[in-house]
Amino acid sequence: MSAKTDTEVIIGGKVFTLSGYESEEYLQKVASYINNKMAEYNRVDSFRRQPVDTQNVLLQLNIADDYFKAKKQIDLLEEEIAGKEKELYHLKHELIASQIKLENTEKNVKNLQAELNDNAKKIVRLETELKKF
Repeated sequence: MSAKTDTEVIIGGKVFTLSGYESEEYLQKVASYINNKMAEYNRVDSFRRQPVDTQNVLLQLNIADDYFKAKKQIDLLEEEIAGKEKELYHLKHELIASQIKLENTEKNVKNLQAELNDNAKKIVRLETELKKF
């Protein structure tokens, strides 16, 4: 387990001390995300006219919405990865089966080639014997 990190961040113009087991850069990134959300909504007149408590709830709802959309996207990507892994597994097994089939076919070709050579030798021998008679 990593060491606990304490870092000061500015959120909404106020200084906060955040503590956690994440890096200082990560904690700053979280604070930056919140500041960007606040700035985004503060540009909307109807948002600014709301009481501060309502503004906070709206920000929390929007951050939660971002979270659930990101979570859904992650779930979809994980399902896609699982499907691709399953497809890859089947392709690997198909490849192995094809390689085994190829090896067996190559052995069969060698055997048939050897048989053809033996038959060619027999033909030459029989033709030679036939010429003697």
